Amino acid sequence: MSKQHVHVRLNQGIAVSEEGELVEQSRCRCGESWTKTYQVEDPETD
Repeated sequence: MSKQHVHVRLNQGIAVSEEGELVEQSRCRCGESWTKTYQVEDPETD
């Protein structure tokens, strides 16, 4: 039987970039890391 690792994403923080995007950082206990960005709509553009 072979061992199989399943990544568990642990939240490391959320910030706002200079471009106004929401940036979410997470990592696994094995050392793998991910960064996900979200576009935030400007409410003043309506």
